[in-house]
Amino acid sequence: MSPNDQDSLPHDRLTREATETGLRLLEDRAGVMIDSRLLGSLPVEWVRHNEILPVQLNGVPSALLGGADKIGLLDSVTLMVGRSLEPVLASDEVLRSCIEEAYAQRQESPSDLIAAMHLSDQVPVRRGDDLLLSSRDAPVTQLINTIMLDALRQRASDIHFEPFASRLRVRFRIDGVLYEQSSPPGHLVASLVSRLKVMAHMDIAERRLPQDGMARVRVGDREIDVRVSTVPVSEGERVVLRLLDQSHTVLQVSSLGMDDHSLEQLGAQLRQPNGMVIVSGPTGSGKTTTLYAALGALDAEQRNIMTIEDPIEYQLDNIGQIQVKPKIGITFATGLRHILRQDPDVILVGETRDAETAEIAVRAALTGHLVFTTLHTNDAPGALVRLADIGIAPYLLSACVRAVLAQRLVRCLCKSCRKPYTVQAVSALASQIQGEQAWDAIGCEHCKQGYWGRTGVFEFLQMNEALCEVVRDPGFHLERVRQEALRAGMRPLEQDGLQKVLSGITTLEEVERAAAV
Repeated sequence: MSPNDQDSLPHDRLTREATETGLRLLEDRAGVMIDSRLLGSLPVEWVRHNEILPVQLNGVPSALLGGADKIGLLDSVTLMVGRSLEPVLASDEVLRSCIEEAYAQRQESPSDLIAAMHLSDQVPVRRGDDLLLSSRDAPVTQLINTIMLDALRQRASDIHFEPFASRLRVRFRIDGVLYEQSSPPGHLVASLVSRLKVMAHMDIAERRLPQDGMARVRVGDREIDVRVSTVPVSEGERVVLRLLDQSHTVLQVSSLGMDDHSLEQLGAQLRQPNGMVIVSGPTGSGKTTTLYAALGALDAEQRNIMTIEDPIEYQLDNIGQIQVKPKIGITFATGLRHILRQDPDVILVGETRDAETAEIAVRAALTGHLVFTTLHTNDAPGALVRLADIGIAPYLLSACVRAVLAQRLVRCLCKSCRKPYTVQAVSALASQIQGEQAWDAIGCEHCKQGYWGRTGVFEFLQMNEALCEVVRDPGFHLERVRQEALRAGMRPLEQDGLQKVLSGITTLEEVERAAAV
C-alpha cells in the first residue's frame, strides 16, 4: 500500500461513517468558533486522547468527533460542560487544530491560580514540556506554566521574576514596555527559581553566580524556545526568560516599516556581490529582525549564506547558522575565520564587538563577500566612526562599507481607540510639526494602553563618492560625516518618526522616547 493510500484511509473511514450515521462531516473549519466556556473542566489530554471537542458550529453548541465510535462519550461530555451538544464528525486536521487553539485561548490567568493554589514549599523536579498539560503538575510547576502561557497570550517577549523582601514581582515585556502582573507569595521564590533552573538544565545548587540556560516548551503544536538568565541579588536570584516562538515566520523586508525610498536603497544593497552593510542601534531595537528579513530576501538556493550569531534566535531555511560558544573557543572572530573556509557568498556577523572581528569582516567584504553585521551606535554616521575607533583604517572603511541602516522600535497606535488632536509646540520635536494633526493613545480592551505591536523607525546612509572621500580622511569626525550624509539625502531617525506620527502609525511621545538622538 502506498503512503498516499494510507493517508486516504481516515478520510474514507469518516466519509463512510458519515453516510452510515447521517452525521455531518466537517472537512474544514468553516463556521467553527472556538468557545473556551464550553470546555468546562475537560483536561486537554483527555480531549486529545478521546478525540472529542465542544465548539460553536454556526452558532450551535456542537461536539467535534474523531469518529462515530466517540458518540458514546457525548452524554458524559454534555454533563461536564452543562450544555446539549450536536455531534459532528471532523477530519483529523480540523479536530487537532481546533483542540490546540481552544486550549491555547483558554482563560486561565496566573492571578486566578495564585488565589486558588495551596501554599507549598515543595520543589518540583518533573519536567512538563507542554504548557497546556499543567493541570496535573505540582502547584509551583503549574504556576510557572500558567505564567508562561499567559505571557505568550499577551505577546510578551520577556518574563521578569524579581524577588523583594516581602514578595516576588512578575513583569512581562510587551512591545518593549514592562507591565507588572499578579505577584506570587514571597515564600515561593526559592521553589520557582529551582523549577526554572531545572527546565533550563542549570545547576540548582549554585546560587552565588549568574547562570544562563535554554529550555524548550510547547503550547500545543507551537515550539517555544526559552532563554533563561539568573543573577544573584540581595533577596535571592532574579530570573529573566526570553521567549522565542519558533512558529513565527521571518518578516518580509517590506513589513519592517521602511518608506519606499529606503526599501529601494536596501534592495539595491542586497543585489551587490560584495561589500559591508551595517545595521546599528541599541539593544532591543530590532537589528536581528531586520537582518533576518534581509537574508530572507536573498536567493539561498543559488548562494551560500552563513551566519555566526549569539544566540541563534530563529532557524532559517537553507542557511548555515553557527552559535557562538566562547567556552569551547568559538567566538565571532574564530567562527568567522572558519566560515571563510566554507566558500560563502553572503556572511552575517551577529555583532562586531572587537577589533579582531571587525578586521576579519572588513577583509571578507573586500575579497568578494557580501557581509552583514550590527553595531551598537546611536545613528548611522556613528557606525563609521565606531569602526574607525576600533582600529579599522579609514581607507578600508571607504572601500568596503556600502550602507549603514540605523533603527529604533516604536509602538504602533491601536486603530480601534486612537484619537486625533492638533500638535502644539510643547517640545523641540513637536515644534517641527506644530499645527498638524497627530493621534493620541487612549486605550481599550483590544490593546495595551492604546498601543498594539511595534514598527521600525529608520535612518539609511548610503555611501557615495563624497562620503567615501570624507571617510578616507584619517581625521574625519562624526559631525562631518553626518553633514555629508544629510547632503546625500539621508533622512534622520526623528524625521522618519515624525512622518509616522503624521500618518497615524505612532505617537509623538513614542518618537521622543525611542527615536530622538
